[in-house]
Amino acid sequence: MKFNNICVLGMGYIGLPTASTFASRGLSVLGVDVNPHIIETLNKGELHIVEPGLRPLVQNAIARGNLRFSLTPAETQAFIIAVPTPFKGDKQADMRFVISATEAVVPHLRKGNLVVLESTSPPRTTVDLVRPILERTGMKAGTDFFLAYSPERVLPGQILRELVENARVIGGINPESAAAGRDLYAEFVQGEIFTTDATTAEMVKLMENTYRDINIAIANEFSRLADRFGIDVWEAIRLANRHPRVKILNPGPGVGGHCISVDPWFLVEAAPDITPLIHTSRKVNDSQPHFVVSWMEQHIGNLGGKRICALGLTYKPDVDDFRESPAIEVVHLLKQKGALVKSYDPYPMREAEGGIFATTNLSDSLENCDAAVILVAHQEVRALKPLDLKNVSTIFDTVNITDTPVWLSANSQVLRLGNNRKDG
Repeated sequence: MKFNNICVLGMGYIGLPTASTFASRGLSVLGVDVNPHIIETLNKGELHIVEPGLRPLVQNAIARGNLRFSLTPAETQAFIIAVPTPFKGDKQADMRFVISATEAVVPHLRKGNLVVLESTSPPRTTVDLVRPILERTGMKAGTDFFLAYSPERVLPGQILRELVENARVIGGINPESAAAGRDLYAEFVQGEIFTTDATTAEMVKLMENTYRDINIAIANEFSRLADRFGIDVWEAIRLANRHPRVKILNPGPGVGGHCISVDPWFLVEAAPDITPLIHTSRKVNDSQPHFVVSWMEQHIGNLGGKRICALGLTYKPDVDDFRESPAIEVVHLLKQKGALVKSYDPYPMREAEGGIFATTNLSDSLENCDAAVILVAHQEVRALKPLDLKNVSTIFDTVNITDTPVWLSANSQVLRLGNNRKDG
C-alpha cells in the first residue's frame, strides 16, 4: 500500500515525534490531541515537550504544509493511536485514553483504511478491545479495514534517531493487516521491520521492559546487600561484569518513566497466578525510594526539621519527563518524615507534582541545606564539584556520580548508595 495522508492521535512523547517524522517524509499528517492547550501551542509552532531535534522538525513540517493539528480526527488513509496507558491506583491498566481515541476514529473510518495502535497495552488489547469498537461501523477488521499493533521502542533524548534506525515490530490481526502496517512504517524506518500477529507484538513490548525491570530489581537488591555486608556494590558490579556472560545493571533510587515502571504490571494484571517473579521485581523497585530514605536516616538520624536539597526530579537524566519518577517519591517520603525539602531540576515542571515544586536555579537550591541527596544524574548535577557543596555537611549520592578522584579526595562527607565499606 502507498500512504499519502495519515492521522496520529496523541501528541505526547511518542505521537508528536512520530507525526513529525512522517511529515518530514512528505506525507500529509494531522496530529490530534484532546488537550486544547497542546493543540494551541503546536499551532503556534511551539512545543510542550523537550526532545533534541524535535522543534526544527515540527516547525519545518508545518512550514511545508505537511503537518497540522486539531482536537478531532478527520478522514484519512491511516490512523495511529499513540495515547498514554497509565495504571490506576490498584496497578491495573487504565485504558480510557485508548478507548476514547479508538471511538474518535470510528466516525472517520472507511474501507481500506489502516488503524495502528502504538500505545503500550495489556496482551489482547488490539483484538479484544480496539477491534470491537472499530467494528461498530459495521465493517469487519482484516477484511474491510486493516488493524495492527506496533510498539514504540525508543529512548527519550534519542527518539528521532531511534524511530528511524531501530527495528520495528508490526503485529496484524491477520497477515494482510501486518503487511499494510509494514508498508506504512517503511515510509521512514531504516531498521528491519518484522511482522507477526497483534498479541505477539503487544507481548514483545511488555517483555522488553519487564526484562529490564527485573534486571534493575536485582541490582537494587545487590545495593541493599552491599549496605548490609559493608562492601561497595559499584566495585562488586564492575568485577562481576568481567564475567563474559554477566551484565549487571546499576542500582539507583528506583525505576520510573511511563514504560519500565508501568508495563510489567500489565502482565501481572493479565496473569497474576503465573507472574510471581515479575510481581516481586516490581515490589522491589517500587520500594527502593523507601530504602533510600531509610539509608539517609541511618546516617543523619531523625529527618524532622532537617533542611535537605533534592538534586533531580525527572525519572532519568537529561529528559524533561517526570512521570512515575522515583526521585519525586523520595521527596514525598522525606517530607512525610518532616524534612524541609528544596528541590532542583534543570527542566521546569509544567505543574506541581503532588505539592512538590522544583527550582531550575541550582545555586538557590543548595543554600542553607543540612544535606543534599543526588537523585538524578543530569548533566548539570554531574558537573558539580565538592566546592559547590562546601556548605552542605552530608551528601547522599544514589547514582554514583561522586566516585571520582576529585570527590574521593574531598573532605565533605559523601555517602554513596550501596557503599557501606568502612575502609573507603
